[in-house]
Amino acid sequence: MQIADISEEIDHELISKDQIEHKIAEVARQVSDDYRGGDLLLVGVLKGAVNTMVNVAMNLSIPADMDFMSLSSYGSGTVSTGTVSIRQDLTTDVKGRRVLIVEDIVDSGHTLDWLVKELEGRGAASVDVFVLLEKPARREVAVDVRYKGFEIPDEFVVGFGLDYDERFRNLDSIAVLRPEVYQGEEA
Repeated sequence: MQIADISEEIDHELISKDQIEHKIAEVARQVSDDYRGGDLLLVGVLKGAVNTMVNVAMNLSIPADMDFMSLSSYGSGTVSTGTVSIRQDLTTDVKGRRVLIVEDIVDSGHTLDWLVKELEGRGAASVDVFVLLEKPARREVAVDVRYKGFEIPDEFVVGFGLDYDERFRNLDSIAVLRPEVYQGEEA
């Protein structure tokens, strides 16, 4: 099987690298102010949030610990299965910690809602959320997102950590994938 050049599979760029960097720096300044003097733990959701997490951490002016979880609700498709499973758990105890979940995207809200409740159940002192991208048109569960990046239309996006079947994570911007790339699946 021949894999096409990435640019041939992209319909258009939705959010540029510069826009992403500017927004993350803005959010990191606010997080630094809000958590100054606190015991901040950043929790990134693998693999999609890695780029966002690293950029947030590098823009903070306060100390912060980092840890990662790997959750699954998608498999290899484009539609959530609705069931969240932990593939890799945190190595840090969140009990008594101020936690900021760093997530790439929230659409239905099921996974993020589950994660917030899970960390609260583990005894975190507080659990807040930063989401780089929000798709309000697909929201099924209300999730309190304290720090917001960009609101996007209901299109299939890739890049800056977001993937389709583990591809396109390496793009430095957010782009809309051509429908024929994932044809035959529900969008």
